[in-house]
Amino acid sequence: MKAGGGRKAYDDINITPMLDLAYVLLVIFILMATASVQGIKVDLPKAGSAASLVAPKTKAITINNSGQIFLDAFPVSIADLEARLRTEKAINPELPIVLKGDSTVQYQKVMEVLDLLRRLDLNKVGLVTGKPGQ
Repeated sequence: MKAGGGRKAYDDINITPMLDLAYVLLVIFILMATASVQGIKVDLPKAGSAASLVAPKTKAITINNSGQIFLDAFPVSIADLEARLRTEKAINPELPIVLKGDSTVQYQKVMEVLDLLRRLDLNKVGLVTGKPGQ
């Protein structure tokens, strides 16, 4: 007769439930760690009216509905615009430009200004648009 009343001794241990528990705990830990980082609320300081010393000054070029070109609200011709932008590029090679064109302006005027910016190798150009419905 076998000792132990005919029962067979366990030779292996089933670790599947323990691994399932470990994976669930790992997922909970990851979710809680990322939620605590993203959920931090801070009262950010307010910037004064002083200009930032690290951000370069953006130049705004505007073309109104009659085709007149403005550089920072001052009327300029295309030749004067080129001269002023060359001077600004000499001071700051990474000069950012914002181009605003009236919706009724001739497309050719906008293309002339964009071509001028390409010739001067000014690559940081943003085109300003309005929000739909305005």
